[in-house]
Amino acid sequence: MVKIIAVDFDGCLCSDKYPDIGDPNWSVIHELQSRKYNGDKIILWTCRDGIELVNAIVACHEWGLDFDAINSNLPEQIIKYSSDPRKISADEYWDDRAVRKGE
Repeated sequence: MVKIIAVDFDGCLCSDKYPDIGDPNWSVIHELQSRKYNGDKIILWTCRDGIELVNAIVACHEWGLDFDAINSNLPEQIIKYSSDPRKISADEYWDDRAVRKGE
């Protein structure tokens, strides 16, 4: 089953050096590359905008990671639900500040 993964940039894909680009987190990048190769969809989910967002996208591309969407829901999700809400719809959210409660 294809999963949608929303992944943060600063502190997750790279060390947190905002507004600069931190060192790549190769273990996360390689895992995402593998997941994408196996059919999962990857969304860049970041607070960056403007030139800082462009720099993040370029860095990821240089690291071999490209996205199915950036700070937006997947096009097929927008069509399916006839809307593009502010909250990104994903099966997994990867963030360095994530807290998981209960199960």
